Amino acid sequence: MNSSTFSFKEKRQLLLKYLEVNPLHYKSIIDCTPDIVFVIDIEGQIIKPNRAFEKLSGYSSEELTQMTLQKLMGSKHADKSLHHFELALKGSIQNFDCSIFHSNQNRVDLKFTLFPVVVGSEILGVYGVAKDITEIKHTRRKLDEKEFLYQLLKNNSLGMITTTGLDGDFIYISPAFLQILGYTPDELLGTTSFGLIHSEDLEKARSNLTNVLKKKEIGVDTYRVRKKNGGYIWVECLCKPLIDFNTNHVKEIISVIRDISDRKKAEEDIRNSEARYRNIIEHTPDAIIVVKDSIIVFSNDSSLELLGAATKEELQNKSIFDFLHKEYITSAQRRIHQVMNGQTVDFKDYKIYRMDGSILEVEVKPVSTVFQNEPAIHLFIRDISKRIQTQQLLLQSEKLTVAGQLAAGIAHEIRNPLTAIKGFLQLMEAKLTDDKTYFDIITSEMDRIEIILSELLTLAKPQDMKFVKSDIEQILESVKTLIDTQALMNNIEIITLYETNIFSIFCDENQLKQVFINFLKNSIEAMPDGGKITIELRSHGIDKLKLLFIDEGSGIPDHILNRIYEPFFTTKETGTGLGLMISKQIIENHNGTLQIRSDKKGTIVEVILPIF
Repeated sequence: MNSSTFSFKEKRQLLLKYLEVNPLHYKSIIDCTPDIVFVIDIEGQIIKPNRAFEKLSGYSSEELTQMTLQKLMGSKHADKSLHHFELALKGSIQNFDCSIFHSNQNRVDLKFTLFPVVVGSEILGVYGVAKDITEIKHTRRKLDEKEFLYQLLKNNSLGMITTTGLDGDFIYISPAFLQILGYTPDELLGTTSFGLIHSEDLEKARSNLTNVLKKKEIGVDTYRVRKKNGGYIWVECLCKPLIDFNTNHVKEIISVIRDISDRKKAEEDIRNSEARYRNIIEHTPDAIIVVKDSIIVFSNDSSLELLGAATKEELQNKSIFDFLHKEYITSAQRRIHQVMNGQTVDFKDYKIYRMDGSILEVEVKPVSTVFQNEPAIHLFIRDISKRIQTQQLLLQSEKLTVAGQLAAGIAHEIRNPLTAIKGFLQLMEAKLTDDKTYFDIITSEMDRIEIILSELLTLAKPQDMKFVKSDIEQILESVKTLIDTQALMNNIEIITLYETNIFSIFCDENQLKQVFINFLKNSIEAMPDGGKITIELRSHGIDKLKLLFIDEGSGIPDHILNRIYEPFFTTKETGTGLGLMISKQIIENHNGTLQIRSDKKGTIVEVILPIF
């Protein structure tokens, strides 16, 4: 009935117009009662309070129209008033007792009746009629308990009311039992109240009765009770012991019972919703952390993995800024302040510390939320290290592509005139019989240019690989034989340590030899004072082998180690900057991996290849 498309402002205007156009109708309501009469708009604002309202509250009409009914009642009764007001807005008539604050801060007890203001098919507000029952309340307090309870049993029709003996047998049943449970009073009188309670709640109900009898105090609990049709509803039962003033013993138990099935269903729905939400949060791949005043109060499993924590307790109650790199703290504080003020921010890159002290690159998005009924910040954190690595690989790939194209052009352009120069040089050398030292130097340097050109062409267009089954140990021995002379000249001993297993691999021998020779040459050049180079061959798992080339050189600094695979990057005066990059490419073409580790004690080149 109230699900219209009118806005609050439009409804308020219609309501005021209705009251102005129908003054006699509104006056007739006032004339029907000597008590307080008023109108409330759909937002709860008081409109048209009568003089009785002004007199009883101590506020003027102008002051009352600036208030809501909830404000007059104070925080203690505001929820109750709002509940009945909302039901009246849905079209039902509401009767309830409540009190308001007089302007002198004394409380005035009232009995309210709220019912909707309906114009056409629209509910525009709520009529309110209230009767001053302050004196009645005062009188009731003076009545003896038995008389008061009798009046309660006689007049209260909001819930089921019953009187039971000390054993739980029914003595009195209110008519509401028929409406709510389907039983007439005659059907239940003389039977035990425990017969209606669900078997799973019986122990709790008996315990509640025992406590009421023992402590002689009001007891409140919830149970499932059986309806006549066999179904069950949830009820809240308030039990009050009736005490004999002469003996001070409990005579009977008065119980007020109300149906709370809807409330229980709503609570269950909330629990299920919270469980589903928590399940999503716990299993999302994003790390999620909730902070209050910068302190971590919740973390999911993904956040433990991200930060390297073993348990959630390691993160609990720590400041989120303890994990943030210091250069980002000011920026993070500013973004959190923006979010707390209602602004929306996007993901932003940060560097954070893990529990082991290592630094991780992440992106973070803060979102305002509520945790345990208090304002909090919900942080979505994503590891972007792999994304950055991918971007670097793409950049490296682009570099290689450009380098390859450049290399092909340079090689072809230089090789043609170089061939002509080399041919004429040979003719000149044949005609001269004097000292040919300079010719040897020129020829040597031209051969070096051709080697560089060959490497450039390999980079631009790798040669076709011829894979055959080969013995890796024989390949290594062949390479060692080739390089031994150069090693001895530099006072270097090459040691080989092979496992007894004979490893056969499927490979291009010449290309692997080129790779191994390159590794050994680099090691020799890194050891100008001599030393040892160790070649280790061992199994790696069930289907791979591991090769280690270990030297005793001065090592490679970290800033250089990160760039050794870049094309044309070299620290040697005569280097091309292509050797390691081509070696890595050859190893990967053999479905293998290449890794280089280095420190001040030397360098280790690790190659892993599949076994045939």
